[in-house]
Amino acid sequence: MTAGTLTGTELTAETQTALERAEASHRHESLFSARAHNIKQSAVRDVFDISIRPGLVSLAGGAPSLSGLPLDTVAEAARRVIAEHGMTALQYGNGKGTEELRRLICEIMGEEGIAGASPEDVVVTTGSQSAQDIAAKVFCNPGDVVLVEDPTYVGALNTFEAYQVQVEPVRMDADGLVPEELEARIAELEAAGKTIKILYTIPSFNNPSGITLTAERRQRIVDICREHNILLLEDNPYGMLRFDGKPLPPLRADNPDDVIYCGSFSKIFSPGVRLGWALVPRHLYRRFYLAAEAVVLCPSTLNQLIVTEFFRSFDWRGYLAAARAVYAERCSAMLEALAEHFPAEAEWTTPDGGFFVWVTLPEGIDTYPLLHEAIDAGVVFIPGAAFTPADGPSSRLRLAFSGVSPEQIREGVRRLAPVVRAAVERHRAKAATAG
Repeated sequence: MTAGTLTGTELTAETQTALERAEASHRHESLFSARAHNIKQSAVRDVFDISIRPGLVSLAGGAPSLSGLPLDTVAEAARRVIAEHGMTALQYGNGKGTEELRRLICEIMGEEGIAGASPEDVVVTTGSQSAQDIAAKVFCNPGDVVLVEDPTYVGALNTFEAYQVQVEPVRMDADGLVPEELEARIAELEAAGKTIKILYTIPSFNNPSGITLTAERRQRIVDICREHNILLLEDNPYGMLRFDGKPLPPLRADNPDDVIYCGSFSKIFSPGVRLGWALVPRHLYRRFYLAAEAVVLCPSTLNQLIVTEFFRSFDWRGYLAAARAVYAERCSAMLEALAEHFPAEAEWTTPDGGFFVWVTLPEGIDTYPLLHEAIDAGVVFIPGAAFTPADGPSSRLRLAFSGVSPEQIREGVRRLAPVVRAAVERHRAKAATAG
C-alpha cells in the first residue's frame, strides 16, 4: 500500500509524505543500501493492524484456526521437554535443525506424496518465508529474474524485491499456471537478454487465489523449467489441507534435482512456533544450509523439541482431518454467502482446500479504495493489487475464511456486499455515460 497506509491510526497522504521527508533528511539516510529502498511494509500487515479493532469482521488475514488445537496436550509436551530435555532445549542447537524433527518432516512429506526424502537434505527454517529469503540470497544477483504466478503471495514479493531482482508475473487460469504462458514469458525474457533463476510457485491452493495447479500440468511446468535451467521454488504450506484429504503429489515428488520444496508447521500446527523447512536438492544443499546458518545460527531448539514431542505423542493425522473439516465448512459458508449477497457481475474461485477465495469484479473497478468503505461498514479484506508485481489498480480482492466462524463469515460478506454492489453500480453508470 502506498500513501494513506492503514495502521492502527490511518495516515493521510500529507502525513505519509511528511514522514518520508523527515526520514530522508536525516544524516543517516546516505548510509542505507540500495537494497533497503526495496524493503516495503506488507500490505497484509497493514490491514492486519487495523483488523484487530473491536467490532470489525476480518476476512483479511490468512490465520489458521487454532480452536481445535488441544492446548492441554501442547502444554504437556512443553512440560516434558523442559523437564526431561531442558538443558538441551534451552541451549544452542544444530544449524540444520534437530535430527528428530527432520525425520518427522520427512514423514509428513511422505503423507503428501514425497517418498524417500532424507533428513540429510532438510534444513529447518524460521517459517517457510525464511526459505524463500535464503533461496533469493543464494541464487539471485541484482537484475536477475524471478518468475511468479499472477497473483502470488505478497510476502514472497517483498522478499524477492528486497534482493533487487526483477519479478515477472505469469498468468494463471482456473487450472493454475498456464504452461504456454510460462513458455512465452521465458522466451520473451531470454530474447531480452535476461537471466531467469527461479520460478516461485504455490501449486496447491495458491495464496491468494485458492487455485490448484492440476495434476496434468504439474510435470509439464517442471519440464519447461528444466529445459531452461530454471530452479523451481515450491511453496506448499496448504498441501495437507485439501478438503478431501487426498493431496496432489507436489512438484518435488518426482523431481528431486530440480525443486526446492518449502513446507511449514504454521498451517498444520501453529504459526507461533515459527518453524518451517526446505527440502533441498543434494547438490545445492551445502550453500543453502550455510546461508541459512549465517542468518539464524540455529532455529529454536526449544520449539523444535516441543513440535516433535507433540507430533510423536498425539494423533496429528486425526487432528489434520478435523481441521480440514473445519476449513471445508467455512469455505462452504463463504461461497454460499457470496452467492446470496454479491452482485451477478462478481466472480470468485471455488477452492478445494487452503484458506482463500479470490473475488473478481468488473475490469476498471479499483478495490483498494473499496477497503476504506468496507472498514466503515465493519469488514476488512485485502485488495488484489497487493498480490502482483505489476503496477496499477486491481479489480480483485482476497477473502480469507480460515480464521473466522461460519457465522462471522456470513456477517462479513453481508457487510461487504453493499460496498461491492455500489462499486459495480458506479462502474455501470460510468460506462453508460462514456458510451
